[in-house]
Amino acid sequence: MTTEPIILEMRSITKEFPGVKALDRVSLTVKAGEIHSICGENGAGKSTLMKVLSGVYPYGTYEGDIIFQGSECRFKDIKSSEAAGIVIIHQELALIPELSITENIFLGNEPRGRFGNIDWVVAKKTAIELLARVGLADDPDTQIKNLGVGKQQLVEIAKALHKSVKLLILDEPTAALNEADSQHLLDLILGLKGRGIASIMISHKLNEIEKISDEITIIRDGKSIETLNIQADGVNEDRIIRGMVGRTLENRFPDRNSKIGEVFFEVKNWTVQHPLTAERMVVKNSSFSVRRGEVVGFAGLMGAGRTELAMSIFGRSYGTFISGQVFMNGKEIQLRNVAEAIENGLAYVSEDRKALGLNLLDDIKESVVSAKLSKISRGQVIDKVKEHNIAEEYRKSLRIKTPTVQEGVNKLSGGNQQKVVLAKWMFTDPDLLILDEPTRGIDVGAKTEIYGIIRDLAAQGKGVIMISSELPELLGVSDRILTIFEGAITNDIPASEADPETLMRSMTSSKKKVTQP
Repeated sequence: MTTEPIILEMRSITKEFPGVKALDRVSLTVKAGEIHSICGENGAGKSTLMKVLSGVYPYGTYEGDIIFQGSECRFKDIKSSEAAGIVIIHQELALIPELSITENIFLGNEPRGRFGNIDWVVAKKTAIELLARVGLADDPDTQIKNLGVGKQQLVEIAKALHKSVKLLILDEPTAALNEADSQHLLDLILGLKGRGIASIMISHKLNEIEKISDEITIIRDGKSIETLNIQADGVNEDRIIRGMVGRTLENRFPDRNSKIGEVFFEVKNWTVQHPLTAERMVVKNSSFSVRRGEVVGFAGLMGAGRTELAMSIFGRSYGTFISGQVFMNGKEIQLRNVAEAIENGLAYVSEDRKALGLNLLDDIKESVVSAKLSKISRGQVIDKVKEHNIAEEYRKSLRIKTPTVQEGVNKLSGGNQQKVVLAKWMFTDPDLLILDEPTRGIDVGAKTEIYGIIRDLAAQGKGVIMISSELPELLGVSDRILTIFEGAITNDIPASEADPETLMRSMTSSKKKVTQP
């Protein structure tokens, strides 16, 4: 058995921010042609380590050594790490929506003709070749904004291949992808391995890590805990979790003693039109109810209409309202805008926390109170002491990892940002909390904490609607699950009687199985 040569060594990397030691003597070794995953809870230091490696945090801003292909590297920026053959693809893709695929691939590195002008003929020809290597058949003149997230990921990898990548870093590459796109991307990473290209992958999807990785390095609280060889160490998801959180999560879904009360929220015959295509109905004559103390799961494939239904109910935030009624405690209410939705006791945690859930220019305390400033205002003046104290209470109760509530939300990890969004809506004291993919892109430890928050809200007599693409999560958290297919509700099943197969059948068929209560 031959051992592949080492392509990367990171030795005793230490990185500090004001008041926080993000990395504490972290070491990492990656072999040539290896898929090496990095696991850890949100805020453990995974992305920070990769930003050190790729030059986002330049030499001089950290301690320790980077040895790449046998030579010490002191990268001053991303361009210098790319010149060495290290390319990072961030979770938030660095593509310009209004430019074409070709323009994005060659941005800042355009092929030049005899007189220094850009040779678009060569660029387009090369783009077609690169797209073929990643399995993307779209016209290279297509604007990025007209591609789905899965295809955008492939464009990023094509861009990396053009830069003669030797080590590819992927930060949560499948977080926003459906199952088919995720599998295609994983197959592509395995294909790159076959060509001798090493990859470092950060992901919270432990089943994917287990499937394609050669080795896994676990980081906890800014320190490298251990490196596991998938085959030699007999690694499974439970073993990875134990390393990540420092304990065994015996039950990922907290025990609940559901005390479900009377129906207090009802939606009847709700129909919504697509915002751009008049003939397309994204929500079709949908009716459902929620009881006090109940968690109602919404299951459906991507594009089924789950988010469209939730957003349209929450102050008609999506699409064009056609017809339907909403009742709270038996009385019809009007939810014509977000302000009316909040006043009537609704709250909505968006699936896109960075674009729709937070203002990334705000600090934590401003974010927490932003949905209902009237609660901390005297006339038109915000009570800054009350603002700070309330944010501090939520920081402690939700265990938001930050030294101070004056910290900018843009500096928090994904899981901690999600807790800030939850705090923001809990502060409005809603009767119905709608959670849209609340655990997307966060680690198993933070997921368990959020499940606990959902349990506690239900125990207070609140109603919770939870939209999730993870069927085990819906089965573990919900009291009842509604399935949605092509904008219509197709089934209403007690979670105790549901299983993945039953749910999937209802998620892929327009035939209605159960009459709505």
